Amino acid sequence: MSVLQELNDAISKGTPESRLKALWHATDMLIMGHYTESEIWIFGEVIGRLSEEIELAARSQLARRLARSDKAPVYMINKLAFDDSIEVAGAILRYSERLGNEALVANARSKSQQHLLAISRRKSIDEPVTDVLVTRGDQEVASSVAINIGARFSDAGFLHLIKRSENDSILAEHLGRRRDIPRHLFQQMIAKASDEVRKKLEIERPEARNAVASVAGSLHAIFGPASKDYFAAKRTVGLQHQLGELGEVQILEYAQARKLNEAIVALSLLCTLPVDVVERAMLAQDREALLILAKALDLSWATTIALLFLGAPDHRIAAKDLDGMKAEFTRLDVETSKEVLKAYHSRKEAAGSNLSLRPQLHAL
Repeated sequence: MSVLQELNDAISKGTPESRLKALWHATDMLIMGHYTESEIWIFGEVIGRLSEEIELAARSQLARRLARSDKAPVYMINKLAFDDSIEVAGAILRYSERLGNEALVANARSKSQQHLLAISRRKSIDEPVTDVLVTRGDQEVASSVAINIGARFSDAGFLHLIKRSENDSILAEHLGRRRDIPRHLFQQMIAKASDEVRKKLEIERPEARNAVASVAGSLHAIFGPASKDYFAAKRTVGLQHQLGELGEVQILEYAQARKLNEAIVALSLLCTLPVDVVERAMLAQDREALLILAKALDLSWATTIALLFLGAPDHRIAAKDLDGMKAEFTRLDVETSKEVLKAYHSRKEAAGSNLSLRPQLHAL
C-alpha cells in the first residue's frame, strides 16, 4: 500500500491542483483494483481527505464514479448521499448498492424532494424505505415509487398510497397495475377509483374485471356509500325482509346472478350483522367465517357453494379447496354456529366493528 502513502503525502504537501489529480488517481485505483474491506476503508479515508475542499462539479464527478462501484468506501458513499446538492447526491441515492436501509431512511426523512425522487428510482427498495417515501414524498415521488417494480411495500405503505390516489387518477392507475398489491387492498383502491380508472384497469388487467365489477359499489361500510347500486340493493332487499319474503331462495338467486351487493345485504339482515362484517366474510381468502354464517342460517350446501363462488377471485375455486370447504361445512353444527353469532353480538360493543367471527367459534 505504498501508493496510498504517496497519496497521503500529496494531501499534506500538494497544491489544490495536485490534490485533485491525486483524488482521481486514487479513485481509479480503487475502482479498477481488488482490495479487502479494510483496504477499501483506507482508500475511503484518503479520498475523503482529498475531496474535502473540492468544488461542486468535482464532487458530482466523484459521486458518479463511485455510485456504481461495489468497492466504494461506505464512508464516502454516505457523505456524498447526504450532500445538499442533488447533482452530487442523486447518482449515489439512485445507484449505489453500498447504501443501507438505515442511511436511505434517514436521507428520505431529512433531505429534499429531489433526493427522495432519486431514491424512488433505485433498482430495489425495501419496505422501511418506501414507507417514508409514500408519506413524505410529493406527488412525483409517490408516482415514481408506485411504478417501480423493484419497490416493496408494507400494507401500511399501500394504504397510504391508496388514500393519496383518491384525487390522483395517475397514481391510482399505477397502483392498479402492480401485481404485488394484496387483493383486499386492491379492492379498496378500486372502490375509491374513478370510472375512467376502472375501465382502464379492466383493459390492462383482464383478471381484475370481476374484482372491479363486484367490489366497486360494495364497500359502503368501510368507505361510505360507493355507488347507487348499493342503495338500490339495500332498498330492494330491505323491502323483501320487511315483507317476510327474504330467505334462502332469494339468497341463492342473488348468488347465481352474481349480485354481490344484494347477497351481502341479505346475509347482513338475516344474521343481524353489520354489512362490513358480512362483506369481509364474503371476500376473505379464509372462507371459514362465510361457512359459519351459512350454517347459522341453516342454508343448504347448494346455496353455500353459490355464495363461496360469488366471493371468490374471478368466481373460481380449485376442486381440492372446494372439497375442504364442503368437509368443513359438514362438520359445522347449526346450533353452534348460531352461538358464534350470539357470542359475536355480546362482544362486539367492547371489541369494536373489526371483531372477527373466528375467535368466537374457537372460544366456544
